[in-house]
Amino acid sequence: MNAPLCSHAGPAAAAALDLAVVIPIKDEAGTLDELTRRILAVCAEHGLKLREVILVDDGSTDGSWAEIERLSAERPKLRGLRLRRNFGKATALDLGIRESRAAVVVTMDADLQDDPAELPRFMAEIATGLDVVSGWKQIRHDPAHKTLPSRLFNLVTAKVSGVPLHDFNCGFKAYRREVFADIRLYGELHRFVPLLAHGLGFEVGELVVTHHPRRHGKSKYGLQRLLRGAVDLLTVLTITRYDQRPGHLFGGAGVAIGAVGGLILLYLFCLKVFAGELIGHRPLLQLGILLVIVGVQTVLFGMLAELINARTRPVESGNLIRARTGGSSE
Repeated sequence: MNAPLCSHAGPAAAAALDLAVVIPIKDEAGTLDELTRRILAVCAEHGLKLREVILVDDGSTDGSWAEIERLSAERPKLRGLRLRRNFGKATALDLGIRESRAAVVVTMDADLQDDPAELPRFMAEIATGLDVVSGWKQIRHDPAHKTLPSRLFNLVTAKVSGVPLHDFNCGFKAYRREVFADIRLYGELHRFVPLLAHGLGFEVGELVVTHHPRRHGKSKYGLQRLLRGAVDLLTVLTITRYDQRPGHLFGGAGVAIGAVGGLILLYLFCLKVFAGELIGHRPLLQLGILLVIVGVQTVLFGMLAELINARTRPVESGNLIRARTGGSSE
């Protein structure tokens, strides 16, 4: 894990990698002309091998799709995808990434708060050998009702996950294409791709990026998104830590629950045998029995998960291999 980073790769190494920029769009018609013009200009100025810019319209109602059609007709490197309805940012990003054909994919927002001038720096970091480079909006130009919950979320996520990034919410990120061979995005998982990639053994780094004030549209961030992100954090921790040993997760929880129930029943047994007290009318008796039953069921659930995992997990995955050496065995 490397964070933050300073680039040590030269411009030639960065220019050798072909690049796709994927941008999810929800009611951002007013920014698309300037945003795509700046992306094309930066790539041309720095000699980046831009293969395509993919604009994914995630159910916009403000004429964004008409603007995408107009721009893609004028600028050959632009491609547009229009979803049937609003599926959410994660789905829009997932579809855009899988439609892309470049070796490196950069994701960014369409509201002009992410600066296209950062693209050469992202490519330089990828050229050093990193697989994921996550943007860090060290200085944010957002109201307090957005920044304070975001800082709390980032702090908790870094502490719980053990991946010391400063800004999981930043949508400005760069990835090697192979990162998404075993990662699919849904819910709010687009914020946790560095965690998922780190769990698969990919090299993850962080880059301080410029953040501009919002000039067009309105923020889609709210309390509901924060709550969904908290639930998805639990999902990511389960996936990254227990995907190959679900029995440890459920078995450990079941043993702990059952142990509490067993201690309660032992306490009541001692009261009955040594003090001669009646225990049949005590709610604690029902609680102890319930905890033992739930503990046993949770352990059995973990064993069932292990059986399912053993039957469905592929014997091998080429994406888990970092490098190969040596000749053939023929």
